[in-house]
Amino acid sequence: MRTKKKTIVVMPAYNAAETLEKTVDDLPKGLVDEVILVDDASTDETVKIAKNLGLTVFIHRKNKGYGGNQKTCYRKALEKGADILVMVHPDYQYDSSLTGELIKPILAGRFELMFGSRIRTRKEALGGGMPWYKYFLNRLLTPIENIILGVNFSEHLSGFRAYKREVLEKLPLEKFSDDFVFDQQLMVSAIAAGFKVGEIPVPVRYFSESSSIRFIKGGKFLAQTFWTLFLFLLFRLGIYRSEIFRFKK
Repeated sequence: MRTKKKTIVVMPAYNAAETLEKTVDDLPKGLVDEVILVDDASTDETVKIAKNLGLTVFIHRKNKGYGGNQKTCYRKALEKGADILVMVHPDYQYDSSLTGELIKPILAGRFELMFGSRIRTRKEALGGGMPWYKYFLNRLLTPIENIILGVNFSEHLSGFRAYKREVLEKLPLEKFSDDFVFDQQLMVSAIAAGFKVGEIPVPVRYFSESSSIRFIKGGKFLAQTFWTLFLFLLFRLGIYRSEIFRFKK
């Protein structure tokens, strides 16, 4: 399957040597024009493996964090003329074989931002290895975000996402956090900017090699997420416009 739009997959990587090749192998053949991997100062052989696989590799000499890594990913992909950008974690937690399904609604003009939702049933989520506290956090946070943002998604914490170029050009990416809350800020900012967001179901796949936010960091992430939602309410009410809602023209 080929598209007329230039599609680039970006992979924010940190110590992904054990899972990178499997993730790349699952990408649909002939769909993606280029795969960019940004290595965030890994201490394993992520860079060596990525180069052997023929990926375009950029290296952070110092760790810039999950959000900082994504900023480089998107900047490099936009510089290379990507029309559609797909973020795939190289830790094999998300099924990259579904990349074609993820971008179809964007190609059809129905949505400008898509993500893969792992939450269909409790049995499926926990059976796929999702830690109970992450499932609980997801179920707690999702209805709150839906109410505040005026949407009705089944999940808000997915890291498998696709963007139309215009989304990343308009949003103030450099003003977002370099930490894990980057994804939340981007999604909230995109909704505030009026972009159409959709979701597709994807399998749940957790195992020891997959990266995820640990329990203590999860508390910080939760606090930062609620702060982002509070800033969204202030923006919607016309009381205060945070820099994460200062859209580019």
